[in-house]
Amino acid sequence: MIEHLELFFKSIFIDNMVFAVFLGMCSYLAVSKKVSTAVGLGAAVIFVLGVTVPLNWLLDQYLLKDGALVWLGPEYADYDLSFLSFILFIATIATMVQLVEIVVEKFSPSLYNSLGIFLPLIAVNCAILGGSLFMQARDIPNLGLALNYGVSSGIGWFLAILAIAAIREKIRYSNVPAPLRGLGITFIITGLMGIGFQSFGGMLTGDNEPPEEQTSTTVEAKDEKEIKKELEDKEKTVSYNKVINK
Repeated sequence: MIEHLELFFKSIFIDNMVFAVFLGMCSYLAVSKKVSTAVGLGAAVIFVLGVTVPLNWLLDQYLLKDGALVWLGPEYADYDLSFLSFILFIATIATMVQLVEIVVEKFSPSLYNSLGIFLPLIAVNCAILGGSLFMQARDIPNLGLALNYGVSSGIGWFLAILAIAAIREKIRYSNVPAPLRGLGITFIITGLMGIGFQSFGGMLTGDNEPPEEQTSTTVEAKDEKEIKKELEDKEKTVSYNKVINK
């Protein structure tokens, strides 16, 4: 349970797709002029990441990685299809994006029209592909953690675009210097938000030493203190004896 919570909060705040690795910036900047469109696109990103990351985890574990085909028989144990990762990952993502596009067009035509070309462009959004590639690079051990990572990464991207959209709606009524209006002030705000999100970096960090090592370290520290104290006592005794003898 702790492992799931740690991955969840770390993916949202510390390893945020926008503020930590700057993925998905094109749609982040283009669709963040209104909160309503930002919410729609953010929800679509959560869904696509939440579905494609675990699906691509299954593909990686049982088809792509070195020795993944051993379930077909011992003679397939030496096969390595990892060179197909990009092709299959993108195919999975494109399929899910098409599904999202059909659903949004069916149930919310106004949102579909406001998102415009950026909804089908989720298929080539680097944040979506980055989620699957980071999952593969980090060797996430099971399907549950892969689902957790996909959803939490999507929530992190959703919070980023929602926050910048809310700020951009309010900043229209602010007296921004002319050279900074538009993307200039947006980049500055994004940088400040990135600094704020990175401040969560110490939230989940702690002493990674196992209890045995911590105990032995504590004992060694106590022994050193006791030795120093004994030496100090001996020095005091010697100096006292010298004074008495005089």
